[in-house]
Amino acid sequence: MNKFTRRAFLSTGIIAGTGLVIGVSIRPGNRAQGLQELMAGEDETLVHAYIKIGADNVVTAIIPHSEMGQGIQTSLAQMVADELDADWDLVRAEEAPALDEYANYAVGKGFLIPGAKFPDIIVPSVDGALMQIADVLNVQVTGGSGSIRFTGELGSRIAGAATRQLLVQAAAQEWQVPESEIETEKSHLIHRASSRKEPYAAFAVAASALTPSYTPQLKRQDQFKIMGQQVQRFDIPAKVDGTAQFALDVRLPGMLYATVTRSPVFGGSLIATKDEAARAISGVIDVYELPPMESNDMIGAFAAGESVAVLAEGYWPAIQGLKALDIEWDTRGNETVTSDKIFAQFDADISAAQNRETDSLFGDADDVFSTAANIISADYRVPFLAHTCMEPLNATAEVKDGRCEIWIGCQNPLGFRQAVANALGIDAENVTLHNQFMGGGFGRKARPDYAIQAALIAQRAGRPVQLIWSREEDVRQDFYRPAVQSRFRAALDNDGNPIAWENTYVDKHEPIEAPLIPYAIAAQNIGHVASPTHVPFGAWRSVDHSQHGFFTESFIDEIAVAAGKDPYAYRVGLLSNHPRHIAVLEKVAEQAQWSRPLAQGRGRGISVQESFGTVVAQVVEVTIIDGNMSVDRVVAVIDAGFAISPDGITAQVESAIIYGLTAALHGEITIENGAVAQSNFHDYEAVRMDTAPKIETHIINSGHAIGGAGEPGTPGIAPALANAVFDATGIRVRNLPLNQFNLRFGVEDAGVVG
Repeated sequence: MNKFTRRAFLSTGIIAGTGLVIGVSIRPGNRAQGLQELMAGEDETLVHAYIKIGADNVVTAIIPHSEMGQGIQTSLAQMVADELDADWDLVRAEEAPALDEYANYAVGKGFLIPGAKFPDIIVPSVDGALMQIADVLNVQVTGGSGSIRFTGELGSRIAGAATRQLLVQAAAQEWQVPESEIETEKSHLIHRASSRKEPYAAFAVAASALTPSYTPQLKRQDQFKIMGQQVQRFDIPAKVDGTAQFALDVRLPGMLYATVTRSPVFGGSLIATKDEAARAISGVIDVYELPPMESNDMIGAFAAGESVAVLAEGYWPAIQGLKALDIEWDTRGNETVTSDKIFAQFDADISAAQNRETDSLFGDADDVFSTAANIISADYRVPFLAHTCMEPLNATAEVKDGRCEIWIGCQNPLGFRQAVANALGIDAENVTLHNQFMGGGFGRKARPDYAIQAALIAQRAGRPVQLIWSREEDVRQDFYRPAVQSRFRAALDNDGNPIAWENTYVDKHEPIEAPLIPYAIAAQNIGHVASPTHVPFGAWRSVDHSQHGFFTESFIDEIAVAAGKDPYAYRVGLLSNHPRHIAVLEKVAEQAQWSRPLAQGRGRGISVQESFGTVVAQVVEVTIIDGNMSVDRVVAVIDAGFAISPDGITAQVESAIIYGLTAALHGEITIENGAVAQSNFHDYEAVRMDTAPKIETHIINSGHAIGGAGEPGTPGIAPALANAVFDATGIRVRNLPLNQFNLRFGVEDAGVVG
């Protein structure tokens, strides 16, 4: 299996047709017993593979996800603790190591067989099979807004409830009383009839010898005591006082520093390196040419060309040495590619519609368009985008005696461990990966190229090496959110209601449902054409939802205006089959005072978007005076089913809005002569504190299945902003970013596509 997909899972033969063909032999049993020596410290007992209890009655939740500012290790610990009936003051969290035993089967279960229900008797076999698959595919991924909705719901809560059950069972055996008579409260076991009360620690060893249930009784929402409450995040104090350990903070005895560069034109290969000037710089130790690299794991295949590294006593001489290199690259015929040529290619491929593949088709859209009197059409475009994490790519590695030790911040520790092992030609068991806090990830730190480079340089150097990418390398050698063009047609009846919707766009990625719409339009034809470029592709926060959210929510606004209808009311009228969407729209309209008149030069726009099991509505208010725009206010309403950590969800919505707003206002990677033109924050700008809007977030706990929180706030901000610009100026923005337009004049002078 080359990619972690439902199709790949089905192809393994574990599930065939409607029959389950797995057996008792793959049931996981008591996994804690095999991990006891490895995971339990002094005076600790690993009761469950994901829970250990200390002699001091401290409960440590082992979290198979990376912490990159989203607070997930705290939220998942809340889920463990609540089901365990633990005393929150005695709960801690610890990131799971990069070991096969901690491959994240719950994420696989959520992505591969979402919502599947199995009889209790075969659940252990299903989970055992998924554990084996996750192990084979090196799945320890943080991304896709899957931590709470998959690991939390399918892993952490079950671990907590199962451990509570084990402790009750152990106490019942010791006290010789029925399990039904034992209560649990704040990390204690209580038998009221005999006035016994003991801490969990008293029965941890006995409980660890028992086999946990994979189908324990879980709490109802009205029974939650810790989930849904605001608690202190575990990572914040250290980040405030400066003791938090990021990968850049690693220091090892005898450590050297390195930095790297690759062909500025993607796909280029190395012809020759003249390094005399670089080697003459004080502090420079060596110059290495590194081979091309490939990786093919659950994140998907990627390839990166040859690179040149400078090894030095410090980062400053390393970067000066890099600048002094004279490198000749073979650009493989891509040196004439530009952004304009790429978009011309997109336009031609959409127009030709050869080999168009269908995402959604019902009704006869062609027939409706052939007779419709009112047809609205538009093309939308978005550019390539980089990730620009605040912490640039870096890793520290030491290779000796056939083993590698690496310190890094990454989104898939197991996958990185395997990629490093492959590059070094050693077994994965001989690679020890220490994952650190990340200063941002957004999908970029799911690609192991920088880990591989660090390991190869350390192997050559024979000493520990910290590799640090420059910001320029980070911007110019990213795996980019792809540029996309999307073409729309809509037919309206005499009352302005949409009766047909047609959409063709270039290049489909994930998730498959991103271009689909919730609106009740009888005839729909949504599809895509292939239009490949030489620019490397990578997942970006909210993946394809970030492009299609802008496209579809902008175009539905166009239709509403063409119909002479209020954009909010128009949406509500088309969503009778989607009560969650209506609820968030009604709430956001109420909180934003949608019907309140605005002064001249001000505008208001709206959007609603479902992604990762979560529905978000947003209203943006802008002021535009003499062509100068300020984004004043964003009101967001999120329905993620249930907010495990309300403050955490609020923080994630704010973060997602700022990230998406940065892209909508400024984000544009342009290709000139085959290479990225931008290099740093002076020409790839970000929203900063002085230009950030006031953000108000409101949460709806609908009781629906729990959805994600890290990404769903991003897709709706660009269309709500563009719709607000139209409301203020009459200018319909169909391509981003907004900073390229002169908003003082009319549509033609503004340079707006369409």
